[in-house]
Amino acid sequence: METKSWKDIKDTVYGKKGTERRDELDRNFDSFKIGLLLRNARKEKNMTQKELGELIDKKRTYISRVENDGSNLTLKTLFDIVEKGLGGKVNITIEV
Repeated sequence: METKSWKDIKDTVYGKKGTERRDELDRNFDSFKIGLLLRNARKEKNMTQKELGELIDKKRTYISRVENDGSNLTLKTLFDIVEKGLGGKVNITIEV
């Protein structure tokens, strides 16, 4: 049995990079990663979702949604969470 890489599996199942289905998969995965990064940063600060929400004037349930699926996160809210809530800095890279 031939071993396939994750990239090969994505290419086969979702299409090559640049196809609509593959790009959607990659965007969804990036959103998931953002939520996970925010959750890990919050936990490193020993903060609850409620405490973080209070710092940025959002409900705990909103923080939970962001941590579980960052797809509806605006840049303003991302900066608020990271800078005002967690005392960190956001770095964004754009590839063209």
